[in-house]
Amino acid sequence: MSPEQLLGLDIAADTFVVADFEAGIGTLTRLGETTVDAVVVVTDPTVKSLEIASRAAVLADGLTSGPIVIVANRMLDDADRDAVERALLGRTVVLVPEDDAIGAADRADTAPLDASPHSPAVAALSGLAALLVGS
Repeated sequence: MSPEQLLGLDIAADTFVVADFEAGIGTLTRLGETTVDAVVVVTDPTVKSLEIASRAAVLADGLTSGPIVIVANRMLDDADRDAVERALLGRTVVLVPEDDAIGAADRADTAPLDASPHSPAVAALSGLAALLVGS
């Protein structure tokens, strides 16, 4: 289902919908006047990815009055953390370390939360829902 089709559905106001759209800012630019309750932007700590994440967050500012959370994925070291903090200054960011448990879970066709609930990446993501719904 395309983002446009999803947004055209008559969805009850108290319904949570989580959608994983294509990389980049295309979906955000096509939303037009549509607003959403929250936005999660996923990025890697590379210059190009951080630039796109920054632009996506700026676009999201006009599409939601709710939270915009950036997930910085595959963080290796302090240099990655510093790059993310510089590029996304003032944004809510969840730093997710590179974690072999994620690949292992994928190869086992199992959710990382089920396969390795105490792994560093799962631990980093554990607070994401609270950031999105304000709990």
